[in-house]
Amino acid sequence: MKKAPKTFEDGLARLQAILAQMQAQETPLAESVKLYAEAADLIQYCNTALETAQLQIEEIDAKLQASPQATEDDNDE
Repeated sequence: MKKAPKTFEDGLARLQAILAQMQAQETPLAESVKLYAEAADLIQYCNTALETAQLQIEEIDAKLQASPQATEDDNDE
């Protein structure tokens, strides 16, 4: 990959731009192959970012489920 995107959203935007370039009839085959390789790296980056976010959400959910008493006490007030 040329340079890792700063955010998931940046990676996704770049993937969309690559798709548009690859769909353009004027894009030469050699360029399409380079874009495909870049897209593969971006897909890996985005998947990793999504997996990380999923783990963070699962950790938050686990904390919430581990302390239901705190939630019930808050509702009593």
